Amino acid sequence: MSVPAYPPKPVPGDRVAVLSPAAGLPGLFPLPHELGLARLRTEFGLEPVEYPTTRKMGATPRERAADLHAAFADPTVRAIIASIGGDDQITVLPWLDRELIRANPKPFFGFSDNTNLLAYLWQSGIVGYHGASVMCQLGRPGAMAPPTADSLRAALFTSGPYELRPAERYCDVDLPWEDPPSLTREPPTEPADGWRWHGPERVVEGRSWGGSLEILSWLLMADREIARDLSVYDGCVLFLETSEELPGADEVFRILRNMGERGLLHRFPALLIGRAKAWSFQRPSTAEEKATYAREQREAVLKALGTYAPGTMAVFDVDLGHTDPQLVIPYGGTVRVDGPARRITVTY
Repeated sequence: MSVPAYPPKPVPGDRVAVLSPAAGLPGLFPLPHELGLARLRTEFGLEPVEYPTTRKMGATPRERAADLHAAFADPTVRAIIASIGGDDQITVLPWLDRELIRANPKPFFGFSDNTNLLAYLWQSGIVGYHGASVMCQLGRPGAMAPPTADSLRAALFTSGPYELRPAERYCDVDLPWEDPPSLTREPPTEPADGWRWHGPERVVEGRSWGGSLEILSWLLMADREIARDLSVYDGCVLFLETSEELPGADEVFRILRNMGERGLLHRFPALLIGRAKAWSFQRPSTAEEKATYAREQREAVLKALGTYAPGTMAVFDVDLGHTDPQLVIPYGGTVRVDGPARRITVTY
């Protein structure tokens, strides 16, 4: 398999596809979607283009794949941004035309269930971008978080190194999308404690791979978009994060244990763990419950590393994935983790 290559970048004024390859939630919650589209136009100077399934809940995998093909094949579309995630994007993968996508590489932005497509692009030799959905990051109530906007702008329009920095404050409690006044006010934030470093202090620079831990577990079970020759992951930087479904510490450990049993976990000399999402509308945790949840997840990760990858350097509470602010991580791009200097630099 060839090393993933960076596709050409858009410039302000270009058209970008807005797709729902996971779930057509813009059809159910148009307010944050419209807000995200407006910010693409006014703050980034891009012209969003929607497709038949962008606002269609229940679209078949074949229909969603057709929209992806149309967006990749259109020479006037210079990037693709997912509206949001979902839970069945894995069913879209068999319908995709790998040669069509390889022949028309474009930057793809998404996270959560979009880990499926990002892993597919990695296997196809194309660097993708983990982060920045229309409804969540671009459609954030009040305003985009400045670190998110800066990271997305750099990932969209520039090439070269970009240093990630720990957030001073973060948001974990969401506001309801169906309530118009909620979209006009800033969500509540709380102090962030910075990143937590563990393991040997070394400098690791390599191609990134990973994404949503739950989605990766599904790909591993279905044996899709995982390299047959696991040595291709040697020296790569693994990054993982968990979703608003709040998987328990036991589940996190078991997934990592299975990655270890497959001979996968020890191949990554560095691991970035996104700040654990610890609150949801279904589980509105107290501050104490949130702290306990995050601590138990860290302990589960360290337990797995201790057994299967004791030489791996880990950084916890990185601002990636289901957290706000969210930093974009190039998927298949270069990531440098400098343990002695406590710095993380990505190449967009």
